[in-house]
Amino acid sequence: MRTYIKRAAAGSPQRRLDVEDTVRSMIAEIAERRDAAVREYAERLDGWKSEFRVSQDKIDSTAARLPETFKEDFAVCKRQVQDFARRQLESFRELEAEVAPGITLGHRHIPVRYVGCYIPGGKYPLISAAIMSIGTARVAGVPNVIGCAPPRDEDGIYGPTLYALNSAGAEEIYCLGGVQALASMAYGCVGMAAVDMITGPGNAFVSEAKRQLFGTVGIDLLAGPTEICVVADDSADPALVATDLLGQAEHGPDSPAWLVTTSEDFGRAVLEHLEMQLAGLPTREVASLSWRDHGEILVVGDDDAAIAACDEYAPEHLEVMTRRDDYYLANLTNYGSLFVGEETTVAYGDKGIGTNHTLPTSKAARYTGGRWVGKFMKTVTYQRMTRAASREFAPIASRQCEAERLLAHQITADVRSVRFAAD
Repeated sequence: MRTYIKRAAAGSPQRRLDVEDTVRSMIAEIAERRDAAVREYAERLDGWKSEFRVSQDKIDSTAARLPETFKEDFAVCKRQVQDFARRQLESFRELEAEVAPGITLGHRHIPVRYVGCYIPGGKYPLISAAIMSIGTARVAGVPNVIGCAPPRDEDGIYGPTLYALNSAGAEEIYCLGGVQALASMAYGCVGMAAVDMITGPGNAFVSEAKRQLFGTVGIDLLAGPTEICVVADDSADPALVATDLLGQAEHGPDSPAWLVTTSEDFGRAVLEHLEMQLAGLPTREVASLSWRDHGEILVVGDDDAAIAACDEYAPEHLEVMTRRDDYYLANLTNYGSLFVGEETTVAYGDKGIGTNHTLPTSKAARYTGGRWVGKFMKTVTYQRMTRAASREFAPIASRQCEAERLLAHQITADVRSVRFAAD
């Protein structure tokens, strides 16, 4: 049995259609008019009329002005994320096996050659996103990485973001935002080389641009407005749960925040604390809209029902605060990243505890995980055969080709039967 103490408002399909149409028009115009269209969008949408490529002098002078504490903290976060990525990379292994006499099959892991990383900078400049994309790509062995971020003001990219892009390992940095940044990286505009893959989180327009550009280039995943789900029972602190829900709700007015609980009294206590905390929250103008339109509190009968509900939400971030945290860890299946126990919080993952913060949203966690070092690698296969093995397999392949009416295919097998018959 499920009971909603609070339920989200119904979404608007028209809003998504409007976003799709806007992005489609922008991409088509940039593909046709290239730099001229990019410059027009940059000026119209971001008020940017200056050069797009950021000079090394600008990078150095910006870094010199930043507090040492910021640089030290950034270094800790970068080290944590890259160390975990290296450990993930160590779990890879290449494969070669003789699966039958004379037939050797294998696979190799090859880094993507050229990656473009987008760092959003709207209401909140997500500095740590540079580590998650550029820093992880570098660990994967990507040889060419460029970074894009929108201008914050007439001075260009937000200073700490610019420092982060450079420190994380971007070879080239461009002051360019939104759809025009992603399309420029995909098509090779304003001095960029066309990349093989684009990465990065962003708003609905950025996410839609990645979706529409997929195929022209590869993407890491579609990461739209951020989501949080907390599953908690009455052993948890309702005030802390409310705090964590609001911690993600401030991202934007379209960011869902969900609570799944096995106790109705606990759910109502969380709602009470949440409303009290909203009153004094510095970012309440945004968070209140998010909670009003996208917040939910769901009461279920037991732990298994809570697990089923969480798997249906398939949230980007999932926090567990229960008496049976290990049971949830062992049985939950659909989430981007899991935060186990009250000691952890989504903000730790967002800023650099070590796991990557670019994660699946909009129920995509049903079929994919988030960005990790493997997203920047291609697993490619190969095969090698002896002449005897080729001769033996040729008749099998020939008959299969004939059954499929692929007669030119069949000939390629038959000629090998003849060619190697003398052996």
